Amino acid sequence: MSLSKGARRVVLLAYDGARLLDLTGPLEVLATANGFGACYDVTIVSRDGAPVVTDAGAGTVADGRIADLTGDLDVVIVPGGPNWPRVIHDRGILDAVRDLSARSGCVTAICAGAFLLGAAGLLDGRRATTHWRFTGELASRFPKTTVDSDALFVRDGKVVTSAGVSAGIDLTLALVEEHFGADVARSTAKDMVVFLQRPGGQSQFSVRTHHTHARHESLRKVLDTVVENPAAPHSLTAMARSAGVSVRHLNRLFREELDMTPARYVEQVRIEAAKSRLEACDEPITTIARRAGFGSPDSLRRAFAREFGVTPAAYRERFTTAAER
Repeated sequence: MSLSKGARRVVLLAYDGARLLDLTGPLEVLATANGFGACYDVTIVSRDGAPVVTDAGAGTVADGRIADLTGDLDVVIVPGGPNWPRVIHDRGILDAVRDLSARSGCVTAICAGAFLLGAAGLLDGRRATTHWRFTGELASRFPKTTVDSDALFVRDGKVVTSAGVSAGIDLTLALVEEHFGADVARSTAKDMVVFLQRPGGQSQFSVRTHHTHARHESLRKVLDTVVENPAAPHSLTAMARSAGVSVRHLNRLFREELDMTPARYVEQVRIEAAKSRLEACDEPITTIARRAGFGSPDSLRRAFAREFGVTPAAYRERFTTAAER
């Protein structure tokens, strides 16, 4: 391939079962950026150069075989997919990831593509992220990796990992800004009608499960009581009395089984209750704050800012139903 002067050489690794948007999202960003002054030469490669079938059932044509690539690369993009538990045992794919990474100035993983990097040994000693559903699994499988469960994307040296699906667009826009400047990246984002820098982290998209399966019956009773009525005055003394234990013992149970304080648990349940109401109804923020157990709308706003990096009003705007818009 004859590269244009100043061009950045990008390779997308395609394989059967890869998530379609993990491939097409970054590809669309790069193609759009080229229309605003960027210069990317993009190649899609597969193991044997044949088309692959993505998770959505749509085929993607490869430009050639992995083995046919020569020379240095600027960026390698590794997609994820629902079949990542199988792919991380594919020695041919992992060898290709290692080889491409060794020749590239930057290797990126979209969503569950982080598991391929981890299996290839590229995340050892690094920070990384992935889709919020899988951050715990990533940390468990690769204990030498520090997993950031909230970030939309994380860069550690030459390795960049992103959260789920559309976060690959966020990551690629950041690369465009790094390579060709903020003006090109901003124009690209505007043309695609997406944020150049999306506010908040991926925790605003996650769904927590507060019904933790505690071993101690007394603790389970407290957890259920808080969830059933978040707005009740759940003081430490009241919770200890409900559990039939001392305040000191209750604190110890929370630390041992939930790795948090009772006050933190109550706040998380109340945040979750507020999230659900923001998504499901058009009640005023003041009403939602009261029914979720916050003393005031300001208290709710502060809790949301700490937890998600956005206000309750902004959260509602993003997650209201399409019919309500």
